[in-house]
Parts: sequence; structure tokens; C-alpha cells
Amino acid sequence: MKHKQASNWIITAAILGGMAVLLGAFGAHTLKSSINEYQIGIFRTGVSYQFYHALAIGMIAVLSLNLHSKFLKYAFYCFLIGTLCFSGSLYLIATNELLGIFNWLKFLGPITPIGGVLFLVGWISIIIHGIHLRKHNKN
Repeated sequence: MKHKQASNWIITAAILGGMAVLLGAFGAHTLKSSINEYQIGIFRTGVSYQFYHALAIGMIAVLSLNLHSKFLKYAFYCFLIGTLCFSGSLYLIATNELLGIFNWLKFLGPITPIGGVLFLVGWISIIIHGIHLRKHNKN
């Protein structure tokens, strides 16, 4: 079961990472002529955080192959949902004028920080996992 979970997490990491590359290229080559520099900066922030957390998901997937931990599972879900909330909302905020969706976009204001909090909870989960490893592997 843990190999199936790890393989699913690796696939998720690769999808998020590949999408970050595609979105980064889209922002640099296509969006650059359609939105202002401030909006490009917002878009780039979304791409960066998506890529960082794709790598983090890959890391916890590899860790989970040899170590069973509910904290790694928490970190996976926090990073995945955090990416959807944080980066996804930034992509929409950056392109809202271009897409003409401003009226219903106002709810995204609180979504971005919720994603950020989920990122922090994910990293804290990894810290707790490390502390548990230290306690159980004292030599």
C-alpha cells in the first residue's frame, strides 16, 4: 500500500511541477504582453510556490517509501490543497482583468492566505515527523 501511495504522490508532484513549468512559460511568453508588470509578478509568485511545493511533495513521497507517518500524509494534503488555494488564487488574481471575472473574484482575497497557512502546516508536519524519527531512532 505504501508504494501505491508513494507512486501517487510522485505522480502528483510531477504533474504540479510540469504545470508550473508550463504556466511559467505561458506567463513569460504569452501573458507578458497582456497584463502589467505587477500582475506578472503575482503570476510568477504563484508559479514559484507551486514549483517549490511540487518538489516538497516529491520529497515526502520518497520519504514515505521507507517511513510510514501520518505527518507525511498531512504534509502531502496541506501542500496539495495549499498549492490549489495559494497559487490558483494568484493565477486568477493576476489574470482577472484579462479574463473579465473581477466581480466574482473578490472571494479570492482570503483564499490566498489560507493556502499559505496550509503550506506552513505542511512544513510543520514535516518538522514533527523529523522529531518523531529522532525520538524513535536514538542510538
